[in-house]
Amino acid sequence: MSTPAPGAIDCDVHPAIPGTQVLVPYLDEYWRDIVLMRGLERDNLDIGAYPPGSPLSSRPDWRPANGKPGTDLDLLRRQALDAFGTRYAICNVIHGAPVMFSEDLAAALCRAINDWLRAEWLDRDPRLRASIVIPYHSAEQSAQEIERCAADHRFVGVLMLAMAELPLGRRQNWPIYRAAERHGLTINIHAGSSFRHAPTSIGWPSYYLEDYVVQSQGFAGVLNSLITEGVFVEFPHLKVVLMESGVTWLPGWMWRVSKTWRAMRPEVPWNKISPAEMARQHVRLTVQPFDAPPTREQVERIIDEIGSDKMFLFSTDYPHWHFDGANAVPDFLPEALVRKMLFDNPIETYARLKEQRQ
Repeated sequence: MSTPAPGAIDCDVHPAIPGTQVLVPYLDEYWRDIVLMRGLERDNLDIGAYPPGSPLSSRPDWRPANGKPGTDLDLLRRQALDAFGTRYAICNVIHGAPVMFSEDLAAALCRAINDWLRAEWLDRDPRLRASIVIPYHSAEQSAQEIERCAADHRFVGVLMLAMAELPLGRRQNWPIYRAAERHGLTINIHAGSSFRHAPTSIGWPSYYLEDYVVQSQGFAGVLNSLITEGVFVEFPHLKVVLMESGVTWLPGWMWRVSKTWRAMRPEVPWNKISPAEMARQHVRLTVQPFDAPPTREQVERIIDEIGSDKMFLFSTDYPHWHFDGANAVPDFLPEALVRKMLFDNPIETYARLKEQRQ
């Protein structure tokens, strides 16, 4: 691995909420009273599938002296922005608020998260951009939150988890994509589950290892759903970024889904091009973690099988632990691809970054 060139765009960093108590000032009066009455400010509401104490949740040298990894803006500046010469970094707050069973409470907490993120992070460093956190089990309230935040062009995307209550392509979710496309926002789909269903197709796993490995199957299901349901036909300008999905599963998915589509085309007549080609046009992937094979020849073969140098986006996944030192760029990637991954591809993927560059 190597250090990215100065001016790169980091498409996935993770500020963390220290605890629900920091959101209380950003709630309206009603929800502030409800949260305090129920004692929710004493809960951290983290998504338990990614435990803060797990070694993968932070490099040892990126852990703060006190508190959870990702809660210290000064550390993020030094360790992720200054250290890599980053031009922009997109903040993705992974939190339990969007997946709460009460859609109204989820919406209130998402509003608070977005306002907290704006005030405590975006206002304090001009290099930071962010994804809008939405209560995506309620597409109507999610669209309302996108509309509320869209005037601030430092929000460049909309954040969802890969494994939600319904497959993400279902028409119940289309108000989210309609609002995102209208405002030039990219859909950022991050590894994770709302735990409405078992993350594996054969039931609930016993270990975090199983959950972590099976995420790539969840992302394959996301692409199946988005493409088969016709999301990219209905919203032709929409871009989707798969965050922390890995990369090596993609060629096999492309081959299998496109082969099956050729036999089953009457079932989805709105799809005029193969699923693989549709993915090349609309889908991007962050490269941390890069689950690469150990040799240059194998890496180059995977890239060739994917068939597009536009699909890769640079990310550090700060503060999570997938590489050591400053070696954020995976080994064996062609030099031309690296440059596109660091600079050109993020600008083309995030319409709001492109407009700010001009």
